Amino acid sequence: MKTRIKKIRLKRKFFWRRLILISLIVGSSILTYTLLSKRNQQEVFGQAQYPIQMPPNTLSYEALNKTSHSQTEAPVNSISFNAPSNFAGTVVYDVKLPKKEKYVALTFDDGPWPNTTDQILKILRQNHIKATFFMIGENVKAHPVQAKNVLADGHVIGNHTWHHWYMHMNPQLAASEIESTANIIYKTTGAKTTLFRPPGGILNNGLADYAKNQNHSVILWSADSEDYRIPSVATLIKRVMKVAPGGIVLMHDGGGNRSHTVTALPQIINKLRKQGYKFVTVPELLELQNKQQPSATAKN
Repeated sequence: MKTRIKKIRLKRKFFWRRLILISLIVGSSILTYTLLSKRNQQEVFGQAQYPIQMPPNTLSYEALNKTSHSQTEAPVNSISFNAPSNFAGTVVYDVKLPKKEKYVALTFDDGPWPNTTDQILKILRQNHIKATFFMIGENVKAHPVQAKNVLADGHVIGNHTWHHWYMHMNPQLAASEIESTANIIYKTTGAKTTLFRPPGGILNNGLADYAKNQNHSVILWSADSEDYRIPSVATLIKRVMKVAPGGIVLMHDGGGNRSHTVTALPQIINKLRKQGYKFVTVPELLELQNKQQPSATAKN
């Protein structure tokens, strides 16, 4: 009798174990089917080869579509910053000009930024110089007054992505980084721009390819102050003074402590002027190229 009861109990245990195992298999199959279905939907919608996990604060394709349509609701009195048409879809480091044509473009990245941007604007205003500011989208959102001040002073605005990320991006994420920045710049200042500078000057992580496909001009530089390393003022000035006619100078008005840049800027301007240099914006520099015939240092 006891043996029979034992067998019955063992059979019951075996039955429940089988039932649990079958339930797990069925549940796993349903979950896998659901995930694959969602993946297929994302691939069709986003035209991507795999589903994208959008990082925090990054606009989705749906949001991008909405913001692109909402541009009509932005300021009516808008201004456009574009390179000459022959520079659309190209990468520009500098422009080759005759040595007697001493023109240089000052550019500032990673702003707008509290205090620093306005300090740099004041120096440029005092020296009657127009420069080009490549802005980060999230900084435009955080500091709209400084962004408006840049435009109010007659400077040119370029796109420097939303987050300033260096990682590799597929077309969907690259589009979000660039288009969301373009939208916040337009919404805040009324300016449209096809001037783009990839963070770190990186050309192979998907951002530059997307920009070129949109016929934006990818603007790099020929003289790097490396002020993000916070060098001494003397070192910063020395690096900028290596610029040649037709050169593009890289400095920063945002992204960290830029007090050395603010201190060095008046001295840089003074030294370059003593050497006969005149200051222009990036679009103006490229226009000078077209008047000169020699080709710019550009790559498709």
